[in-house]
Amino acid sequence: MELADYFESVSGIGILATADADGRPNVALYARPHVMTDGTVVFLMADKKSHANIAENPHAAYIFVETGAAGYHGKRLYLTKVAEKQDSPRADELRRHDHHEPSHSRGVSTFLVTFRLDSVAPLTGPPRDDKD
Repeated sequence: MELADYFESVSGIGILATADADGRPNVALYARPHVMTDGTVVFLMADKKSHANIAENPHAAYIFVETGAAGYHGKRLYLTKVAEKQDSPRADELRRHDHHEPSHSRGVSTFLVTFRLDSVAPLTGPPRDDKD
């Protein structure tokens, strides 16, 4: 199954891990990412700690734990930020939850953050290539 199809069809819980420039970590619950046709991964981010961290340190990790499956199933994504747009109309197009008005008109900035997908690993099993 392609990664884009996987995230559109499998339900679960996602956690994004980031760190600031000094290496202080942060983890936060995050929705499933949007996988673009060019292979990049996009998250919609509010102006909170995770977003501040990737401004200082472009590397992040995302873990997705599937619900409803026996055992532990899911994905680990290792990411590097490559682009960001604030209050892009595309953010409201990608939003999976129905909002009656665009987020920027509600006074809330949304950042459309694009990441290069450095590697993908199963939730459990062999570590990624760089021996994490």
